[in-house]
Amino acid sequence: MITQLQTGSEKIIGFTLRGKLHDEDYQVFVPAVDAAATAQGPLRLFAQFEDFHGWDLHAAWDDFKFGIKHYASFERIALVGERRWEEWMAAFCKPFTRAEVRYFDADDSAAAWAWLREGG
Repeated sequence: MITQLQTGSEKIIGFTLRGKLHDEDYQVFVPAVDAAATAQGPLRLFAQFEDFHGWDLHAAWDDFKFGIKHYASFERIALVGERRWEEWMAAFCKPFTRAEVRYFDADDSAAAWAWLREGG
């Protein structure tokens, strides 16, 4: 499940990702990002993973297409997670975006928000 978060800024878009993601999740997530990117230009993304179990096959394909489409849509991406593999995922996605990507542990979410808001 993907839930959009209120960020208090038009330049920052935020989401919580829980459980295993499915195609239906991307049918809500992608249009929200598309609209914000069109209206605001390069965005900053806050993505918090809670009890995250990855993607089913269709959602993995959706995620791949999203990455290609939004290669230049973000300035900064803060990935906030609970597991060590999520830190690895942050390093893995860096070649697929122009954004500066940083990983933050779940207990450092305030630092992630501060980093996204600085200089913006």
